[in-house]
Amino acid sequence: MQFQQLRSFREVAAEMSFTRAARNLHYSQPSVTAHIKNLEDYIGAPLFHRAGGRVQLTEAGIRLLPHVEKIILIAEAACIDAAAAGRTRPAA
Repeated sequence: MQFQQLRSFREVAAEMSFTRAARNLHYSQPSVTAHIKNLEDYIGAPLFHRAGGRVQLTEAGIRLLPHVEKIILIAEAACIDAAAAGRTRPAA
């Protein structure tokens, strides 16, 4: 499981569109599709129903989404914290 896959999953779930998710993330649509396919392979379950140009979360996707949101928030907080630490001077 890779961070890019999680970000793509969260964005597709938010937009309910692979195309809009790709645009928002500045990825190509085939890249987002590959991220989701690889994540589905890793988990062993489909995350989206794809029918007639419409996208919906499956039960697995519904269950995964809150965990992914937490993971992304924690990763963003870690980066902010580390960046802040890098801007401070060590005690003499």
